[in-house]
Amino acid sequence: MKTTIRVLVLAVGALSAVPAFANLSVNVGAITVAPNDSSSTLNVVESVAGLPAGSTQVAVNNNTQLGLTIDYKFNNNWTAELIAATPFSHDVNVKGSAIDGLDVGSTKHLPPTLVAQYHFDIGNSNIDPFVGVGLNYTKFFDASASDTLKATLRSLNVTTANDDVDLELDDSVGLALQAGVNYKISDNWGAHFAVSKIDIDTEANVTVNGNSIQKVDVQIDPMVVMVGVRFSM
Repeated sequence: MKTTIRVLVLAVGALSAVPAFANLSVNVGAITVAPNDSSSTLNVVESVAGLPAGSTQVAVNNNTQLGLTIDYKFNNNWTAELIAATPFSHDVNVKGSAIDGLDVGSTKHLPPTLVAQYHFDIGNSNIDPFVGVGLNYTKFFDASASDTLKATLRSLNVTTANDDVDLELDDSVGLALQAGVNYKISDNWGAHFAVSKIDIDTEANVTVNGNSIQKVDVQIDPMVVMVGVRFSM
């Protein structure tokens, strides 16, 4: 974390020395992904475990990371913003039925998002409210099935101790909507607050020895909230 912060400080210092970057601003702070999740049912699991049909889904937990957004101002009203962050980590659990809360596995993801913002002139140069719309690409990686899931599958005689159980998630492309405000403290420094709603849909796939035994469509669709410090070039 100290190394990441040091790199960001050096980058801001270098950019501020170059006149060509006069239209750039950098926002650094905490960014939280709070899923509003839903999914198709775990029909295979329900059948094997003797659970009621349609009784199970999967859920994804919240996670907070270091956020970095870069703004390029075209004019007083229009700005392009690139949203980035350190990798988010999420646990995946069963939701519903007698196995509610069962640990399915975990994954990491990077959700770079490019947004076109419209900034409103409210007659106060220190307060800069905006709305935005853009496109998100979410890259899932380091997904793995939990030991709890592996033990459960063995107890149901679906797998043996020698089988390789894994979890895979497809990448996602979706729409992003945003609203927020920048608050100017001095010529260069300020505060940044933004809330984004992002369409993230993926297919989660539990495999045994490379063969799929359960697929489920997951709509993560998180609310993404960022609070940070703003530096304008």
